Amino acid sequence: MLVKDIMTPKEKLISVSPTATVREALKLMRTHSVRSIIVEKIHPDGAYGLVTFKNILQSIVSEDGDIDLLNVYDIAAIPALSVSAQLNIKYAAQMMVTSSIKRLLIIDNNELQGILTMSDIINILMDTVDS
Repeated sequence: MLVKDIMTPKEKLISVSPTATVREALKLMRTHSVRSIIVEKIHPDGAYGLVTFKNILQSIVSEDGDIDLLNVYDIAAIPALSVSAQLNIKYAAQMMVTSSIKRLLIIDNNELQGILTMSDIINILMDTVDS
């Protein structure tokens, strides 16, 4: 099975400008009930990023709770770890485990295709257990 078979497509993802404040990013996450948001590229040849609850919590701790002092660019993982949609899921899972991450961006030709989460992989495993 390939990553493209289970990833969440880009049309369903929430994104934010790198110049948005951390507060704006947090509001987006709350509004859309998501735990991470995509950070848009600044330039066509730039890199996508990812902001997670962990990034936000780390910024709150380091800035003594003032999330208006930082932009998304300051706290995001840019470039975010990514794989191709054509990759076998087992390699994506191995990368997540060895890198201790829960999400991988799916990028082909430097364009966002979607996101793969640990939950996506676990759901597939659970489906096979029921079969």
